[in-house]
Amino acid sequence: MSFNMPPGFRFHPTDEELVVHFLHRKTKLLPCHPDIIPDLDLHPYDPWDLNGKAMAEGSRWYFYSRKTQSRVTGSGYWQPFGAKDEHIYSSSGHIIGIRKHYEFYIGELDSNGVKTNWVMQEFRLSDSSSSSTRSSRSRRNSNCVDHSKWVLCRVYEGECDDDGDDDGIELSCLDEVFLSMDDFDEISLPN
Repeated sequence: MSFNMPPGFRFHPTDEELVVHFLHRKTKLLPCHPDIIPDLDLHPYDPWDLNGKAMAEGSRWYFYSRKTQSRVTGSGYWQPFGAKDEHIYSSSGHIIGIRKHYEFYIGELDSNGVKTNWVMQEFRLSDSSSSSTRSSRSRRNSNCVDHSKWVLCRVYEGECDDDGDDDGIELSCLDEVFLSMDDFDEISLPN
């Protein structure tokens, strides 16, 4: 996905900026300039398919998606990890959002999938923020879609496991494909 940005522009938002300047505005139906984060349905896309579809900055992809219980994709599923949801605080110390971590597994949800090193951070508004959004919107138009059900996702290939040491790195599908191509290194190409 390509946007006409000024030279030197880098999209490197903090968690607070993702919640306040992007997700909060999305749920309140307020304009966001520039509007650079696309809406994607999480289901059809494996993490390696996000390039060109989600907002990319370096090796991280950003997109909005609907809150859903099912996080199954074409090749696998997103499984939550970590003890609990993490609060996101504003600079004034108020809880403004929640961050949850997921790991991507290849395979069927009901079987033992193969863990990859793809990670998704899912940001949502805190319950107090989303309930006030819902009530103010229902007063304006009872027939409109409830946009408070949006989440903002950041997806990347993790470099280490949850403990912070890299002894337990799992290979992504693309890593495995590239490693399997080692046999082609011996082939000499004409000049």
